[in-house]
Formats: sequence, C-alpha cells, structure tokens
Amino acid sequence: LGQLPHAAEAPVYSKAKEHEPTCLDGTRVALLNDIYDWAEGEDDRCVFWLRGLAGTGKSTIARTVARSCHDERHLAASFFFSHGGGDVGHAGKFVTSIAVQLADNVQGLRQHICAAIAERSNIASESLRDQWHHLVLRPLSALHEPGSYTIVVDALDECDNDDDIQIIIRLLAEARSLKKVRLRVFLTSRPEVSIRDAFDQMTDAKPKDFKLHNILPSIVGQDIRLFLENELKSVGQRWYSHAGWPGAETIMQLVQSASGLFIWAATACRFIREGKKRFAAKRLETILHNDSNTPAAPEKHLDQIYLTVLQNSVSVDYTDEEGEEQCRMIRDILGTIAVLLSTLPAWSLSKLLQVADEDVEQSLDDLHAILDIPDHPQQPLRLHHPSFRDFLLNKERCCNDNFWVDKRGTHKKLASRCLKLLSGPSGLCQDMCNLVSPGVLRSEIDDGTVASSLPPELQYACRYWTSHIIQSQQDMRDGDATHLFLQKHLLHWLEAMSLMRESSRCVHLLDSLQALTGPSANIAQSFLHDAKRFVLRFQPVLADAPLQIYCSALVFAPKQSLIRQTFVDQVLERVKMLSMREADWDACRSTLEGHSSHVTAVAFSPDGQLLVASASEDKTVRLWEAATGTCRSTLGSPSKYITYIEFSTDGQVLHTNRGDIPLLQTPAVTSLSRPHPQSFYVVVEYQWVLRNQQRFLWLPPEYRSRSTAVRENIACLGLASGRVVLLRIS
Repeated sequence: LGQLPHAAEAPVYSKAKEHEPTCLDGTRVALLNDIYDWAEGEDDRCVFWLRGLAGTGKSTIARTVARSCHDERHLAASFFFSHGGGDVGHAGKFVTSIAVQLADNVQGLRQHICAAIAERSNIASESLRDQWHHLVLRPLSALHEPGSYTIVVDALDECDNDDDIQIIIRLLAEARSLKKVRLRVFLTSRPEVSIRDAFDQMTDAKPKDFKLHNILPSIVGQDIRLFLENELKSVGQRWYSHAGWPGAETIMQLVQSASGLFIWAATACRFIREGKKRFAAKRLETILHNDSNTPAAPEKHLDQIYLTVLQNSVSVDYTDEEGEEQCRMIRDILGTIAVLLSTLPAWSLSKLLQVADEDVEQSLDDLHAILDIPDHPQQPLRLHHPSFRDFLLNKERCCNDNFWVDKRGTHKKLASRCLKLLSGPSGLCQDMCNLVSPGVLRSEIDDGTVASSLPPELQYACRYWTSHIIQSQQDMRDGDATHLFLQKHLLHWLEAMSLMRESSRCVHLLDSLQALTGPSANIAQSFLHDAKRFVLRFQPVLADAPLQIYCSALVFAPKQSLIRQTFVDQVLERVKMLSMREADWDACRSTLEGHSSHVTAVAFSPDGQLLVASASEDKTVRLWEAATGTCRSTLGSPSKYITYIEFSTDGQVLHTNRGDIPLLQTPAVTSLSRPHPQSFYVVVEYQWVLRNQQRFLWLPPEYRSRSTAVRENIACLGLASGRVVLLRIS
C-alpha cells in the first residue's frame, strides 16, 4: 500500500484541514438532514451533487458531512480539490488517494487492495478508469459483509483539467454497480458547464441535485446571522467586555451586505478580529460605509470587502512613493500566491521571489482576513477562499490597478524566477544529496535527506518551471533562457526529479516545452527531441537510481545523441565502452558485431592482451581484439552450438563443451594499457555491474546477458542480439 502515490492533503482529517471550520450548530439544519437521509436511505441515486456559487459555503458543508460520516464510521474516503494545491489541484492522485483511504476506513478491504497492487505494480501510472476498477470497484466487490459507505469529493471544479473532471464523474456514478456494499458519493462544485454536461450525458445515472443558491434567502440570512453573532461575540467579549457587541441592528446590516455569501461574512469577521482592540470597531465602520454604496449583486459586495482589506493594508502614513512600493510588494506576493501551482511557506516564497523574509512577513501582516498565515514558518500560506483568486485576477472586479494581478505576466515572472533559483549558487548541481556512490537506489535514500538537500522552493521550481512557461504563453527560441538552462542543467534537473519521485513526468514536461518551439528554434527543438528519447530510454534507472543519469545513461547513449555530446564530461566515474557504440537512437547496433544469433558464452585470454572469444547459437566461435573491436578469426562450424568456452592457461587452446579448438596461430593483438594499478574488482550481476560489491553501472535491458566474463577491470557481455560488449571500469 505504501507504494501507491497519494495526496496527503486530500482527506478531511489531514493536517492541512485541521483548523478549517464545519457548519455552526443550528445552521444548514434542513440541508444537512436531507444529505444524511439520502446517505442512509434507499434512494437509488448514488451521487448527491451539491452545487452553488462561489462563497455560498459548499466546502464547509462538505467538511461537516465528511467529519460526521467519519465519526459514524461510514466515511469511505474524501478528496478536497484545491486549485493550485499541488497534488489536490489535479486528478493524477485522485483514485490512488481514495484507495489508500478505503484500505484504512473499510474493514476487510486492505487485503484486497494490497492484492490488487501486487497484481499490477504499475497501476498508479495507468488510466483513471483502470485505477478505479482495479483499486476501488473490484476490491469493494470482493467484500463478503454488507455495508454502507460515503465518499466525499469537494470542489471538483477546481481540478485543473475538464476532461479529467468528466471522467471522474462517470467513474463515481459507477458506484451504483456494487451489490453487497452500498457506496454513496457526496460531490460539491460550482455550477460549471463541464460538470452539468457530464451529468446530462448519463441518462441512466442522474444525481440527486441540490442548488445552494436556490435556498430561500430568509433561511440563508438566518444562518449567516447566527454565524456573525457567534464570531463577533468573541470580539466583543475580548476587546469591549460586551458580549452583545456590535448589536442586533449592526448584525442585520452585515447580513444584508453578505447577500447570501458565507465567505463575505467570514472575511468580514476575520478583518474585524485582526483589528484587535484599537481598530476592530473602526474596521467594522469601514465595512459598513464602503458597502453602503455597493450595487446589490452578491459578487459586488464580495469584491468590495476584498478591496477594503487590501486598501487597509497600506498605511495612510506612507508617502506616495512608499505607498506605491507597498502596493507593488503586496501585488507581487498575492499574485504569486494566486497563481502558484502548489502552496509554499512564507520563507520559501521569499526565496522564490528573491525578496527578504521580513519584507514578505511585513507585507502580509494585515492580510489575515484573506490569507491563512500559519504561526509555524514551515507551514504553507493559503488563500482562505478561491473567490479571492477570482477577484484578484479579474481586472473588471479588482478595479484598483494597485492590486490587480496580470495572470499571464505573473506566470512569466515566476518562470524566470524558477530558472534563476535552479541555476543559482544554491540551486541544482550534480549529486544533490552527496550520495557519492552512483549505485545508490532511490529507495535507500531517506526522505529527510532529500528534503534537506532540496528545500520546498527548489522542489517547487523543479516541478513547475515548465508549467509557468506554458501558462505565460512564451515561445521557446534558440539561445533563450530556457534553452540555456537545459543545456547546462538538464541532467541536474532529471536527478532532482528522480529524488522527488517525479521522474515519470519528465517526458510529458519536455514534450510540452517542445510544443512551444517554432521555426526559429531548430537547435532547441532538436535538443528537446533528443532529451525526450534520452529520458524514455533510461526511464527505469532514472526512477530507481538517480546518479545513474550521469553514469549508465551517458555511457550507453548513442554516439550522435545531443545529450551525450553536451554532458559527456559529467560522467560520474570513468566508464568506457571499448567496443563500437550505437551511432544513433534508431541504429540499434553497438559493440562487436558478427554473430547472427544469441551469444551463449564469452571468455578472455589469460595473457593480459585481452583477446576475447565468443560462441553463439549461429554455431560459430569468434576471436576479437578488444582494443579495436576487430574480429580476428571465425573458428570452425560445429554441428551443435557451443555453450561454454575457456582459454587454456597458455592461450593456445580454446576449451569448449563440444571439445577443444586449437589456436595454433593466435594473431598479435593491440594491448590495452592501464595507467594505474587496479584497486578494485568487477562483477556482473544481470542488470548491474558491481565494483567491490557495490552497485556501480546499470545495464539497459538490451545489454543484459547471462553470458559474461570479467578480466581485471574489463567486463565482457554476450548479448541475445549476437553482439559482444566490452566495458572498461577505471
């Protein structure tokens, strides 16, 4: 189960959601009862779709339902999507996260899910449909005891891909196919067209559909009133020794301004509370005054309170120049947070933006109403609600140019800053974790070592620099910053992605970059094309042994590979292929060629001159000069092929399992000099060449053979293709 990649922040009981609120007692009563009756009743609609406009309280309801189901032991799993939330911003780990939670929450299911993983170890890389059937439906179908469980999926509209959203909806609806186990799905989203279309297309699996924005305004207003009274009661008690503050009339004014949006009420309460004793009452007056001139549309009221919070964060005591500087800093920081593809702590954000930690801290100090700013510096910053992102990136809604964020321009800045961070003195380099030995497996590297060597801002830059380039809609040109970065740091980036267990994404990311190259980027396009082939060829070892990118990958890459030519000086250890190398990726040839069938045995001559003998299923024995790769002679044509060969001690006879072959006139051969005395020994074990019993060089599948021989620091491999490979380790 531990092999399944999953999103740690997806479940309702994750650390990230520890302080996120549920519905206040006495609010949403009728709706929650309706949801619980559906979950426990006989309604044949297995999906309950709660839809509503931004800020109407969908996520709070989802948390309430999920925690209630969890307390009652009926929660199968939960997944709370969040735009820009890293693993919870896309569907890549949706099914695997559901499966991991199912194993923990549903009695008797763990063994079936573990068996499914063992049966298909690469299931995490398969399609969402295959994952769902193999990891969820089949294990649930195998349960013998009946039961009723609920999956909660919140904010599906915040998943970054509409196609994935439609697939997820169709898969969730398949819960109706289960017989012994009853599986319910509680789903929330904005009323997006893609989600409506997906449900409309499923004529045989209509959901129970509830529109939050259609609840009677009087009922919503009553719930918001209870919320405001509860939140502001604590402010009055703490700062004004008056539990009834600010009074029923003011509360009703605030209810009217909220216009049915719980997020307005929550933002207003946070803004007032953060004013503390000195400014709480003044902030309340500011809200009421600013909102009195706002049109009646709910979104306009929300925009006004967001603008009030932003304007209040810039002191009136600043000079014009200081005020402009403060606005620019706030705009840069909030704009970055708004378009980040994964959350970051404040100190990592400062390094990414290349500004001082204290500048970030001071700029955010008055923004607690819209930002979740944790006390611990290593915990990430988060927007309290995605509606603030919508406001900030929309010029018509954020009508103050001091705060409006140009989305495309911000992505462009972030792409540039990611590349600068990765290329800087504290950025990427060879052997980031100081592993030293090239054969160390990723599974042997402690995650703490990776975290200390690759801090959050560096990991973020590695994962998302390409995405920021794509979303900035920049073209890639020969010699531009992206091209120069790849020419210097491609292998370092691949190593880092391997350390982060993200190497499977590299080909897709390179493919996305290649799509940005135009007619004026022939060199960059060729480089990216070769880089994709390089990664595809060595993907297995890149995922398993990060430093082999500098060892095996460069050793076995074709001679004409642009990646090999660019980075050949970065080979970790001196490994030389003595026999002929592949010319290009499509050549599929290398080494000593001559046999037409499987090489069954290889051996070295004993005199140190490194003459090599090979036997093959083509019923020939060949003698090779290792230094030149030349076939010196082809010996006899036995009636049956030879599976064992060995030179006599004087080098004059070749012993085989079919008798001895005399070597009466062994040709003179070129000696292979060794500049230094050998202080190690070499062994070949299937996919690895070992040096002093340590993994040293990974062998690609086409170079693996049971017919091997070693002479001092030279390894000889007889391959199924009929080729013979010689490798010198020094």
